[in-house]
Amino acid sequence: MFKPACGNPVSILRRSCDFLSVLTIAAALVTPALAGTSLLTDKPDLSSFSQDDLNRVTDMLDREVGQGHLAGAIMLIQHRGKPVYYEAFGVRDPATMAPMTTDTIFRLYSMSKPVTSVAAMILVEQGKLRLDDPIAKFIPSFAHPQVATERADASGKPYLDFAPAKKPITVLDLMRQSSGISSAFTNLGLITQLYLDAGLFDGDFDNADFAARLAKLPLAYQPATVWDYGHSTDLLGRVIEIASGQSLYDFQRQYLFDPLGMTDTGYYVLDPAKAPRIAQPMPTDRIIGNETISDPTVKRRWESGGGGLVSTTGDYARFLQMLINGGTLDGVRILKPESVQQMRQNQVAPASDVKPWAYYYPGAGFGYGLGFGVRTGPGEDGVPGFIGEMAWGGAAGTYFWTYPDQDMVMILMVQTPTQRGRIQPILKTLVYEAIKK
Repeated sequence: MFKPACGNPVSILRRSCDFLSVLTIAAALVTPALAGTSLLTDKPDLSSFSQDDLNRVTDMLDREVGQGHLAGAIMLIQHRGKPVYYEAFGVRDPATMAPMTTDTIFRLYSMSKPVTSVAAMILVEQGKLRLDDPIAKFIPSFAHPQVATERADASGKPYLDFAPAKKPITVLDLMRQSSGISSAFTNLGLITQLYLDAGLFDGDFDNADFAARLAKLPLAYQPATVWDYGHSTDLLGRVIEIASGQSLYDFQRQYLFDPLGMTDTGYYVLDPAKAPRIAQPMPTDRIIGNETISDPTVKRRWESGGGGLVSTTGDYARFLQMLINGGTLDGVRILKPESVQQMRQNQVAPASDVKPWAYYYPGAGFGYGLGFGVRTGPGEDGVPGFIGEMAWGGAAGTYFWTYPDQDMVMILMVQTPTQRGRIQPILKTLVYEAIKK
């Protein structure tokens, strides 16, 4: 009989010991019972799952930790609002060897985008935003953007050709990643170099400063023509601030985090008592792009709606359950069902003017809604799933996918920038196979 073990200290210690054996640190084996570990009191409904296949999920993550690929991990499979699998593996911090527990705090990076997009939809329902609003209504410096195109002269030397944008950037463009705003993390030649040279992340800046810096840069594409994964959601955060009259965090806390009971979600971890709960990657796995993984205990003015949130598995599960419930959780309504349905509609489709970018992260068989990927077909990458699946991940390895029609939420919490692309498809396949047909 399969038993979820998230609240079982013996189980968590067993997974910690797998990791410790790699590092030959026997002292951690005498860790006392874990304070703060969540206990599952509801009996899960396992009738729709293969126990043998669920055990393969455990074996896979045990193996990843045991081989030293991951410091630790948390895996949640939630069905009809209740966890049927909730396991902690390894340690939350290789330096302290503190065992991984379900209250561990993770850097979400781009898993922040769905949260910020929901905040924008709340403002739409409040009548303070419209999806077709030009963002220049809120940030006038975006009234006349220029679009850069890389060309080559007669000698083959590249140069940038500039032209006015043919249409304004709208709130919808920010939410579906079709604004034309790029980033320093792409591979667009001279355009990317402009973003690299702009000092976007220099000093201690806030969302207003960041928007002003972006406004000085050209777009990589005409608005509403190409899905380009840049700083659109960061700019959306600034629009939310102006439309609401609050900081991004204050608005999200009032209308999302507090109503949903997401007590460990925010942009920084400033409570000293919570700091030891932050997950840390392996010492050799701390680089994302050209940057060291962020330290959420260091307060900065920037609240990055596109990549700055930290959260726990439980908090994020409540957020996702609200979405697949049609905008409500535990009697609290966050969005109307029609707003959630609008967010789930594919915006990058043959019938749309928005075409996939060369580096289209959702991948084959996936479209993109308002803040996350949506499965539109079986996919060409061989990873199984259900049509209508919502999914997204973050640069440090966190990943979620949901099957709304099956009332299922799956969350993988890890901090491993280098291993995420390898383990996510394997894990998704194992979970899918565990669902009895």
